[in-house]
Amino acid sequence: MPESVDPRDLLLQTFGPGGESWLVYSPGRVNLIGEHIDYHSLPVFPIAMRRRILAAFRARADNRIRAVSAGPYGVREFEWTPGLEPVGAGDWENYLRAAAETVRRKWGTGRGVDAAVVSDLPPAAGLSSSSALLVAFTLGLLRANNHLAVFEELMEVLPDGEQFVGTRGGGMDHAAVLGSRKGCASLIGFDPLSIRAVPAPNDWAFLVAHSLTTAEKSGAARELYNSRRVAGSVALKRLGYPSYKAVVENHTPEEMEALAAERLPTIEEQDSFRHVTGEALRVGAAVGALERGDAEQFGRLLVASHASLRDKLKISSPALDELVDAALASGATGARLTGGGFGGCTVVFCLKRDLPSVREELIRRFYASRPEFDERAHLIAGEPGPGALYAEA
Repeated sequence: MPESVDPRDLLLQTFGPGGESWLVYSPGRVNLIGEHIDYHSLPVFPIAMRRRILAAFRARADNRIRAVSAGPYGVREFEWTPGLEPVGAGDWENYLRAAAETVRRKWGTGRGVDAAVVSDLPPAAGLSSSSALLVAFTLGLLRANNHLAVFEELMEVLPDGEQFVGTRGGGMDHAAVLGSRKGCASLIGFDPLSIRAVPAPNDWAFLVAHSLTTAEKSGAARELYNSRRVAGSVALKRLGYPSYKAVVENHTPEEMEALAAERLPTIEEQDSFRHVTGEALRVGAAVGALERGDAEQFGRLLVASHASLRDKLKISSPALDELVDAALASGATGARLTGGGFGGCTVVFCLKRDLPSVREELIRRFYASRPEFDERAHLIAGEPGPGALYAEA
């Protein structure tokens, strides 16, 4: 979207004059480490981005919801009634309907809204643009109906709300989008729900690099994404444990490897179990490395995470693998895919002093031969920003 687009102007241009409007700021997120384990209730370690969705809302007197999105997405309009059904797969209206259903299930239906949405987040890039939209619209509907919800209440309903579009993910995206703090990574736990801000070292830098390939979780990649959750859940059930937390807390890495090799009958189950348990251990180690300022250890953990996602969970892609290799060859301390996989982005980690040279070399090694490359859209600074509950819109 053009930076000059003001959602309040777009609201007025599209729907005409009306009552008082307000803004909701909802950032994207980059998961530093802890991929495909939040839906198994294991801790993850993301940051909120400075890229965001910015939405203007005004309340209506009836139950109609009207929304416009800048760019090619157009206007959507529907009645806010109980039992909304999804529209066509991949349509952005599904996230508006998901927000309406999310609010209805806990607080009931109410007044509708007119809304205008602008974003500088690339879609289908693994940066949680969909969850940012769901959060923004949920907060807009709540304010229109004078509901003041806290973090814990929102986290009770938002993860299930996104399942309206068919994506069986976890709660990481919503927690990071809501509750992140400026300058910090967020250690997010789910058993029980918790969020702890961990200040990032001042001399560390993160760069979000787009593979120039996308994976629509609301479209063709949905079944591939969901199948990874199923495989991990089947493995856990077959082993007879109540949770992955119980496995990780009560076994050494060697014991967990023996469980996979001796008691799981298929390679898919073995590899899913190995990824989930190994990634859980990497998250704990990464938090410690960040708190100590141990950049080399942190970088090694990112590389190991990517290898597990590529070789065990098999959610990487040739473009993502090439991009990670190019980042490391460009002098990055660590790199891995981030998000659901099958396309989208990598997170590249280095010291701030090395960032200009890493960026320049990465362009030369990966992007220079690709005419679709747009530096502003495809190489994004990963400075940790605030979540929706702590941001000034």
